[in-house]
Amino acid sequence: MFFDDQVAWLATQTSKTAITVLMRIAWRTVGAIITRVWADTEKQYDQFAGLTRIGIDEISYKRGHKYLTCVVDHDSGRLVWASPGQDKTNLTKFFDALGPERSAQITHVSADGAAWIAAVVAVKCPNAVRCADPFHVVKWATDALDEARRAAWNDARKAARTNEARRGRGRPTKDAPARPDSARAAGVKNSRYALWKNPENLTEKQKVKLAWIVQTDPTLGRAYYLKEGLRVIFKLPHDEAAEALDKWVAWARRCRIPAFVKLQRSIVNHRTAILASIEHGLSNGRVESMNTKIRLMTRIAYGFKSPDALIALAMLSLGGHKPVLPGRG
Repeated sequence: MFFDDQVAWLATQTSKTAITVLMRIAWRTVGAIITRVWADTEKQYDQFAGLTRIGIDEISYKRGHKYLTCVVDHDSGRLVWASPGQDKTNLTKFFDALGPERSAQITHVSADGAAWIAAVVAVKCPNAVRCADPFHVVKWATDALDEARRAAWNDARKAARTNEARRGRGRPTKDAPARPDSARAAGVKNSRYALWKNPENLTEKQKVKLAWIVQTDPTLGRAYYLKEGLRVIFKLPHDEAAEALDKWVAWARRCRIPAFVKLQRSIVNHRTAILASIEHGLSNGRVESMNTKIRLMTRIAYGFKSPDALIALAMLSLGGHKPVLPGRG
């Protein structure tokens, strides 16, 4: 028991190499030990006690589309549950473990826009307020902006190639100059970070690049303003945000940029959850922070045969009940 506790404490404090060298055991043995220690720890504590506001997200832990579904307590910041997989069946296991009575006590659930999460939450805790994570919503807009950027780049490249072909056939170049289109294609290609970053974080060079884009490609400039407009909505009070969101949807609907016309449909579908996140000030920030820590653990945990050991390591480290160094507790 003392040996297992020592290994579990080391696993939450130091590197894989340090543990295997110091304790003179194989890394797979470490996985078996921390799984055993977590199983004993889990029996001593009620991980679901006082659970009312939760965040749900999935994290990739291995190549080949291997995911963990994680549930975090917004109030304590603890990781309360994790399981391999990312589907309805997997998330249903969490609510089955929570039980109908405790599921009914959940008041708020934050998540990205994944349909499988929304479907399970609607069935298992229908009275909970569902909040769309602002980071993911703005990311949808950023992805739509990047799609518009790639379309503008491809259009500029095609125009440049057409003009080059005309020059090669001896046609006049004043109506179809090659260099401006080539320069525009290169400029759009290298504008990714100027378009992605928040205005307050732009460098002077990126500000110049952004001004050039707005002047030379009005459609791409409009896509940028649509992205920024959606981001700003999350900074507004709830009443103002509701009106601003409706105006944004109307703007995106008539913008004639395919990526944003498609995006506004998703925004309409998630309108209630988006406004709920603004009203209650709830996001998946805690969950994303937890995911970052778990990603670091996946590097340490490389070599575990199954995700069970990784989950045990994550629960021991982030579940609020870290192992104590034997003899010091």
